Amino acid sequence: MSNMIKTDVLIIGAGLAGLSTALSLPKSLNITVLSKAALEVCSSHYAQGGIAASLDKADSVTEHVADTLIAGAGLCATDNTARILGAGQQAVQWLCEQGVPFTQSTLTKENDNTPDFVVLKTSDLHLTKEGGHGCRRVAHADDATGRHVMDALITKAQAATHITILPYHEALELLTSPIISSSSFSMNDSEIRHCRGALVFDHINERQLTIHSSAVVLASGGLGQLFKRASAPNVCVGDGVMMAWQAGCRLANLEFIQFHPTGLALDDSSFLISEALRGEGGRLYCPQTGVRFMLDVDERAELAPRDIVARAIANQISSNGLGYVHLDISHLPAAFIQAHFPQIYQTLLALGIDMTTDPIPVAPTAHYSCGGVVTDANGLTDIAGLYAAGEVAYTGLHGANRLASNSLLECVVVGRNIAANLPRYLTKLDRLKNLEALEKMPQPHTTAYYELHQLAAGIWQYPTLENTQFVILPSSKQSSLPTYNADKAFHSDVAIAEITIALKALLTANMGITRSDEKLEQALRQIEQWQESIEHNKTMLSDMSSKALTTDSELDIFQLVRQLALATMIVQSAYQRFESRGGHYREDYPNLAETPLTSIILPLRKTTLSSFSHIIENERCPIPVTDHI
Repeated sequence: MSNMIKTDVLIIGAGLAGLSTALSLPKSLNITVLSKAALEVCSSHYAQGGIAASLDKADSVTEHVADTLIAGAGLCATDNTARILGAGQQAVQWLCEQGVPFTQSTLTKENDNTPDFVVLKTSDLHLTKEGGHGCRRVAHADDATGRHVMDALITKAQAATHITILPYHEALELLTSPIISSSSFSMNDSEIRHCRGALVFDHINERQLTIHSSAVVLASGGLGQLFKRASAPNVCVGDGVMMAWQAGCRLANLEFIQFHPTGLALDDSSFLISEALRGEGGRLYCPQTGVRFMLDVDERAELAPRDIVARAIANQISSNGLGYVHLDISHLPAAFIQAHFPQIYQTLLALGIDMTTDPIPVAPTAHYSCGGVVTDANGLTDIAGLYAAGEVAYTGLHGANRLASNSLLECVVVGRNIAANLPRYLTKLDRLKNLEALEKMPQPHTTAYYELHQLAAGIWQYPTLENTQFVILPSSKQSSLPTYNADKAFHSDVAIAEITIALKALLTANMGITRSDEKLEQALRQIEQWQESIEHNKTMLSDMSSKALTTDSELDIFQLVRQLALATMIVQSAYQRFESRGGHYREDYPNLAETPLTSIILPLRKTTLSSFSHIIENERCPIPVTDHI
C-alpha cells in the first residue's frame, strides 16, 4: 500500500465549502476531498436556519449588505461583503440545481402542477426571517437546511468520477516549496513559495500519507470545540487555522467567537434551537418572573443581532442562577410549529419537551468563529496555490459578529469563486514550470530570467487588508508548536484528556460572552502552565517529517499541543483588543474604540510575499505586551 497520493486538487474538508468547490471545478481535474471523520460530521450538516440572500422582490443586495454591516459592528470588509452577498441569488439557484429540496412558498405549492423533479427557482422558495435581517431573506429546507443541502451535494460528489472522497483522513501539515525549483531564484530578496499538498493521517489504516497536488483548498471548518458547550462537531478544533499559520498565512480577528443565543440548555446538549423560531415569533422570557426581557434591551427585541441577544440571555442567567432562560413559541398554532420545525419538534419531544405547549430552556452556545485565515473573496490566501473557504477563512464578511445565515452563503459563493480562479492558477503554474525547464534556470539580468521573474510575480493575487493592528505573541510560546519527532520517546503521563476538557472549561469561563483583563490573564497563565507540563513530559516538537505519526497517543498529543497554541492566540487577540465590539465584550473596556481595527497575527514562517512590504506599511503598530503576564 503506497503512502503517497498524487492529485490535481486537494480539498481539506468535505463540508459545504469543500463540496461546493469540488462540484464547481472542471471535470477534467482529478480532485481529492478529505473528511476528518464521517461525511455527515461537519458543521454544515448541522445548520438549521437556512441560507441568506436577497431573493424577494421587496429586498435588495444593498439592504442585505446594510444589515450585514450593522451586525458586523464596523469590522466588515465592505468590498468583499458586497461581492459575496451580490452573488447570493446565483448561489441559491446553483444549490437548487444540485437538487436541494428547499421549502417552497405556500402560493407556489398551490399553483404548481409541475413534477417534483423539476429544478426549483429562487422565486419558488419560502423565505423566513432571522435576527439582524430587515426582511425575510432566509431560504431553508424545513428546519434542517444543512442536512438537506449536504445530502444533495454528497450524492452529487459521490457520483462524480473525477472526485475521490476519503473519509477519516485528517490533514496534519501543509506542504510548501519554492515556486521556482532553483534556490538561487528570488524576488525582492525573498523566496516565493507555493502550496503543493499535505501530510495526512489515515485513521482507517493508521498510517501517515503524503498527498501531492498542484493546488490545495482549505475548507476544514472552525474552532468551536475549544469551548465546553459548542454547536460544532468534535472535529472542529481549528486545525486548519493552525496549519495555514504555520505554513505562512496571516490570521485575523480570532477573538470574535460568536455565541448562538439559543442552544438547548439540557444536560450537556449541543443541540441548537434555530433562530428561525424567533423569526416566526418565538419570545424569550425570564423563567422566574415571566418577563419578556428583550423588549427592554433592543427595539428589535428577540430579532436583534446575535451578540446582543446572547449577552442579554447571559445577563439573565447570571441573575437567575438557573443556567437558562425560556424560549416560548407555544402561542402559535401547533400545526404551524410541527410543519415548520419538524426536526426541532421531534428532537425536543423525545427529550420530554412539547414545544407546542411548553417553553424551551435555552442558553448561549459557542457557534461560529468570525475570524480565521486571511483570504479575499476568491479564497486566495497568503500562499500561492492555497485557497481557503468557509469558517476556516476570514474574508471580512462577518466582521465582529456574523449575521445569521450568511455563513452558508459564503461557503457556496467563495467555493464557486475558487473553482473559477483555480484553473487559471494551474495554467500559469504550468507555463512557469515549462519555461523554467526550457530555460534551465537562466542567469540573472537576462531576458529569459526577467520573463521567468514576471511570470512568478503575476501568478498569484495576495489578499490585502486595511485598518489593522498586530497581535504580539510572547516569544516563549513560539516553541510550543505542534511538530512531531517520533525518534524521541512519548511519555503517557501527560494527562491529554484531562487537559483537553479543562481547556474547554477555561475558555468558556474566561473567553466567553463577557471578558476582562483579569479573566484573560488567568487563562493565559493556565495555558502556559499546561504547555510547560507537556514540554516537560513529551518530546514531539522538532521536525514532523523525520518520522510519521503511527499511533493514537502520538496523534492525541500532537493535537493537544496545537490546540493550546491556538488557544494562546485567541486569548491574546482578545487581551490586546481594548474595546467592546460585536461578539467581543470587555467588562473593563465596555465602549467602542474610535477606529475599528482588524486584529492580525503574522505567520509563524517568515512570509515570502513580495506584496507584504506595502501591506505592512499600511498597518498600525502592534500593541506592546510583556512576554509573561
